[in-house]
Amino acid sequence: MGFLDVLRGKRALRQPTEDRLFAMSTAVVSLEDAGLAPTGKAAMVFQPLGTTDFDQIVSDMVEVLNMTGEEAGTTIDARDDTFGYRWMVLSDADFDDLVVGLNAVNSALRDGGYGDRVLAAVFAFRDRQRRAVRFIYNVKRATYYPFVPAPGDQQRDNTRELQLKAQLEGDLPIEADLSRWFPLWGAPI
Repeated sequence: MGFLDVLRGKRALRQPTEDRLFAMSTAVVSLEDAGLAPTGKAAMVFQPLGTTDFDQIVSDMVEVLNMTGEEAGTTIDARDDTFGYRWMVLSDADFDDLVVGLNAVNSALRDGGYGDRVLAAVFAFRDRQRRAVRFIYNVKRATYYPFVPAPGDQQRDNTRELQLKAQLEGDLPIEADLSRWFPLWGAPI
């Protein structure tokens, strides 16, 4: 079976494995050993589509997260940014609940046929100096990369990002192509 079979619907394209999103649940121990503390916030960012079907999927997803969040202590907040992306921001003191919640968002969009609209999952941390450190999960590539904003107007601490890559590539599937380490400025977490 080849490319034409995929076009004819005889064979589905391979999707990234969800297991890699859950790698963050075990890697958080190594992140803490590296001096990073979870902030209790994480987010899934996707490009919304103005259709009734898409709106219903998002509405159902928020309802499920709110219901399960009452039990787990997770809160959810939807925010749109200036680039037209929607951020589903989850807050919870239990880091595993954040990972499970983001997986639920990703799964709902993918199962509804809108997996191609998902950009990334973002996990917020602080280092020992209380500086922001983000770990971004590129959903389409099923890889992580660190993003460390530096003081100044949209500056990055590339040295710290490479240090984190070296420290954590045994614990997380780190994106090898540094040109794919896209910053997410203004993330609401």
